[in-house]
Amino acid sequence: MSQRRGFGRRDEKEDNVLSISAEAVRAADGAAGMIATAKTQATSETLLAAVLSSLSDDKAEDVVQIDLRGKTEIGDYMIICSGRSTRQVSAMSEKLVERLKGEFGVVARTEGKGTGDWVLIDTGDVIVHIFRPEVREFYQLEKMWQPTTTN
Repeated sequence: MSQRRGFGRRDEKEDNVLSISAEAVRAADGAAGMIATAKTQATSETLLAAVLSSLSDDKAEDVVQIDLRGKTEIGDYMIICSGRSTRQVSAMSEKLVERLKGEFGVVARTEGKGTGDWVLIDTGDVIVHIFRPEVREFYQLEKMWQPTTTN
């Protein structure tokens, strides 16, 4: 008789775990739906404004905005800016990614954060390059994308 009681208690524990797991799945589905809704509301212009605001808050220097619409399919806008040190470049990139995820649910892809010389942040519609000044001068990326002027 004692074995049956123990078996019954184990079933009750499993039922509790399963019901808690089912509630967690429903909550996660709801959160995913909210994130998907927030992401679809983020236009390239609202993402651009958020990126520029974040970079301004973090004291980015020499911010250049390039309109890519009609030039390429990689994105709508490109932002190129500088940070004074590897620490500032890394910190600006981290904060930008966190702010975009929190505000829009956008999960941006990053490259180069570990070294802090040049961090690329790809949000899909807005591509952000954060450089140390020396690295930016070496690559001169904005010259490649800005329109040339003829005199």
